[in-house]
Amino acid sequence: MSGYRYTFKKFLKDWMLVIGMIAGAGIYLVYHAIPALHPAGPYLEFICRKIQPVLLFSMLFLAFCKIEPSQLKPHRWQGWLLIIQGSLFITLAVILALCRNIGHFIGLESLMLCLICPTATACAVVTGKLGGDMAGVVGYTILINILVSILVPTFIPLIHPMEGMTFAAAFSRIIAKVFPLLIMPCLLAWVVRYLFPIVHARILKYTDAAFYIWAVALTLAILTSTRAIVQSDEGPAVLLDMAIASALACIFQFWAGKRVGQRYGHTITAGQALGQKNTVFGIWMGYTFLDPVTSISCGFFSIWQNAFNTWQLYKTRKKREKSGAA
Repeated sequence: MSGYRYTFKKFLKDWMLVIGMIAGAGIYLVYHAIPALHPAGPYLEFICRKIQPVLLFSMLFLAFCKIEPSQLKPHRWQGWLLIIQGSLFITLAVILALCRNIGHFIGLESLMLCLICPTATACAVVTGKLGGDMAGVVGYTILINILVSILVPTFIPLIHPMEGMTFAAAFSRIIAKVFPLLIMPCLLAWVVRYLFPIVHARILKYTDAAFYIWAVALTLAILTSTRAIVQSDEGPAVLLDMAIASALACIFQFWAGKRVGQRYGHTITAGQALGQKNTVFGIWMGYTFLDPVTSISCGFFSIWQNAFNTWQLYKTRKKREKSGAA
């Protein structure tokens, strides 16, 4: 019986992400296919909206509990990644502002959104599993959110002027989204670390739970992405544009991050920091500041990045099993 439990636990751990992705897409497709379930839709959406922030907060809190504040020192690779994200976003924003009749406008706008989208709060969990530096990723997550809070209110109005939406108003809206799910877990973790060391020591025994929390959050994220794609009224051509744009953004950012990180001995960390996105936040930015349809591109991006992360975790697991056997 114990052997069965071990095998089942190992199976869940090895394939949790694949299960989460399939479950997320499958749950929504089943719901969509059965009209009798549709009246429950608003209630289920409300529950998802309430649960997801709690999961992300818990996940980041556990990550911060494992990280010493002194570990959040700046790195050179972080500066290069900020330059890459910021410069590409500004370049595309200026092009779209000056060439409003350019072909594939929605595709380019989607590309811009996927490039500036900040690092996922779950990135530290995946980076740790891959053998990277969790502290480096968390540090970059903080830095890129600050940069996004400045660049988005500055350049998005050039493309989509919004009456009454000043820089201060847009900045405040972004900070209101970022602060509870990024800064608060950090402050709470440090309070627990220094004021309640016994509690902190107990929490450290359960930090691996962050991976399973992420698996649940991933299921909800894929569910949300599937819903956005299925419910879209856009034609196949526009959806294809967004799918291609998000795929290109995903491939480029993982590649560029790994190339930059390789120079400084942080290949995995920099690759995840630049490539793994907070797509829930990206979807919110899309329908708040851009053409709402562009938010679907972050749904596609969520699928691409999690498929790649699943492959990376599989390769890492096989490598460790091989080295262990040897």
